[in-house]
Amino acid sequence: MSITIDEMLDLLSFAGTERANGNANHGSMAAEALFTLDRGESVLPWVEKYKTGLIEGPEAANPIPHSEWREFLGDRSRLGDWIAFFDQELAEKPWQETLREWVPPLAPAVMAAATHGLLRTSHAIRNLSALETPQRLHELAQGLGYWAARYQVLPGSPSPTNGGFSPSSAIAQVDRLHGPEFEGSGSIQQQIMGLDEQPEFAPAIDLVDAGGDLSAFISSLTETFAGLYLANQKNLIAFVHTVTAPSSLRTLAPYLAEADARLAALYAWQACAGIYSWYSVVPPLDTTDLEAPSEDRDNLIDRAVAAGGAHSIKFTEACLKEYAINPNPVYLVAARDAPERVGPI
Repeated sequence: MSITIDEMLDLLSFAGTERANGNANHGSMAAEALFTLDRGESVLPWVEKYKTGLIEGPEAANPIPHSEWREFLGDRSRLGDWIAFFDQELAEKPWQETLREWVPPLAPAVMAAATHGLLRTSHAIRNLSALETPQRLHELAQGLGYWAARYQVLPGSPSPTNGGFSPSSAIAQVDRLHGPEFEGSGSIQQQIMGLDEQPEFAPAIDLVDAGGDLSAFISSLTETFAGLYLANQKNLIAFVHTVTAPSSLRTLAPYLAEADARLAALYAWQACAGIYSWYSVVPPLDTTDLEAPSEDRDNLIDRAVAAGGAHSIKFTEACLKEYAINPNPVYLVAARDAPERVGPI
């Protein structure tokens, strides 16, 4: 039995943006990825299974004044209020205008909720770009509200000059902070806070130049970090987000002013570089001699669906999207790998 996107959102409407353990609720995002992968028939059974682990979302209790919103960025206790804030914003103006206004002040916090504020916003936009409905507007409010309530910035901000490197070249100049014994236990949000005590990381954001072809910049970013994912044996969930998060900018960028889209790309690089610096114990994989796996696109999708994990599904969708734009085999190899090593998570 197949369901529509709006029916899927209705089924998940009781839930908050996080699970009981504090990790992100991936329900609507992974389900949207299944629709994008033309696996609509898999959405209902997947959602029915996934929703059993979800908890009720927070209620709005105290409205956030429009003139004082900056004071409440990163206030975890105001998540319900932030979602209500964006529900109101979206009721008063077109969703495209809301994005153009609010993504720039949120962009420095691409790392918010381990990049899931950005990710949930992006999945919501892809739904809205096809059809505007009340359910899809509220899903966008959920994404923006989550981004604001979990606002988290990393050391360093862009300066007027930069090193002029592409992400693939710049990564060699980012220091890795841990050796092979590092386990990285705990949430990504908590772990990455350790970079606040590493002032030498601050210049990393200025290594790259996002002033040229923005699509090529994103391709360099996702290609490099797909290789990073393959190279590492531990902390794979963190590395998954170094592909899915920058890839999601392709959905956001058309709705932003050009300068804002490029700034968001710099912060996406910073977030990915931060995950590399903190979690990686090896350099990214040299993908020069990689061969594409024997499985075709449908087989790769079927493997992700069979594994059932939200991360495997979302990662596969992002890798296939990136491969269609930049046909490097690293994306297909990574997509084939995820169901085995990331699996049902």
